Amino acid sequence: MTASAAAGVQMVAARPCISASPGILTARVAVSRTDCMLSTTATFPKISCSWPLRFKRNDVVVRAISEECGPQGLPIDLRGKRAFIAGVADDNGYGWAIAKALAAAGAEILVGTWVPALNIFETSLRRGKFDESRKLPDGSLMDIVKVYPLDAVYDSPDDVPEDVKSNKRYAGASNWTVKEVVESVRNDFGSIDILVHSLANGPEVTKPLLETSRRGYLAAISASSYSYVSLLQHFLPIMNPGGASISLTYIASERAIPGYGGGMSSAKAALESDTRVLAFEAGRKGKIRVNTISAGPLGSRAAKAIGFIEKMIEYSYVNAPLQKELLADEVGNTAAFLVSSLASAITGSTVYVDNGLNTMGLAIDSPTITS
Repeated sequence: MTASAAAGVQMVAARPCISASPGILTARVAVSRTDCMLSTTATFPKISCSWPLRFKRNDVVVRAISEECGPQGLPIDLRGKRAFIAGVADDNGYGWAIAKALAAAGAEILVGTWVPALNIFETSLRRGKFDESRKLPDGSLMDIVKVYPLDAVYDSPDDVPEDVKSNKRYAGASNWTVKEVVESVRNDFGSIDILVHSLANGPEVTKPLLETSRRGYLAAISASSYSYVSLLQHFLPIMNPGGASISLTYIASERAIPGYGGGMSSAKAALESDTRVLAFEAGRKGKIRVNTISAGPLGSRAAKAIGFIEKMIEYSYVNAPLQKELLADEVGNTAAFLVSSLASAITGSTVYVDNGLNTMGLAIDSPTITS
């Protein structure tokens, strides 16, 4: 069904809700024909979600609004699916929230954690420090099946410089380059269905672009955008056809955000451009959908490296049409929808999830709406 033939059709899209069946998130969407208007309704437990998305090419607008889930909702059922989330090092970032949403839908969770943070993360997990934040809507705890050491800046052992190999923060860890991690996952589980890229780094992020060195700029591109290309390139051979991959971007990719420097805005722009190309290539080669989520500012531990994340959050809140705090769970639930079969028509897209600040000019690029 094309967008132009959407009149009077009822279909399902993304809103996970507590279901009587463990591991299933229910969702529903109403699709109506009003100047190519696609109205999407979704409700998450204890979360009021509202985000506008616009399809540029076909002028189709998708907006999620709060509504109670009814029995007619179809399930987001990821049971039997396996997800690898790269970039989880604590329990307060988007990667963790995405892992929880996928786990709530029944997916098996594997995570890749930056090597210097691995020991602290695994210790905290083992000692129950994250138990409260591991709670899923049905009351159970998210189970992380395995944690892999990962540094996505390096594709293979040959790429690792001697000073990194000898660095005490990497002592005791092995098989942590992209190629090695994928080989380990293949040996342990055979395949995955979902790949999530939730990592970024800009060593000079606090510097204005005019003061950023070539080394700092290229480091930001390497860690924040090429790392996604590398992960998908290496994981694709062990991804099951019909799977999906997502990454996380930021509105600085297309607007000037003073203070978000060091080449990070350029890295996010590259990530979004790569998303469109990877969607075509991975779609043709492995029947894998590729999308990126543009989330608003979140006061995560990693974001504090910017130096004034609290001011960014405050600015967003004060100036946004919808004055509410953006919750990581909202991004997690959006990710669960995007990797589900319900979103099979969306690929090569930048999907915006925030508190409404970016209402003007939002776009999912070059959509393909088919039945």
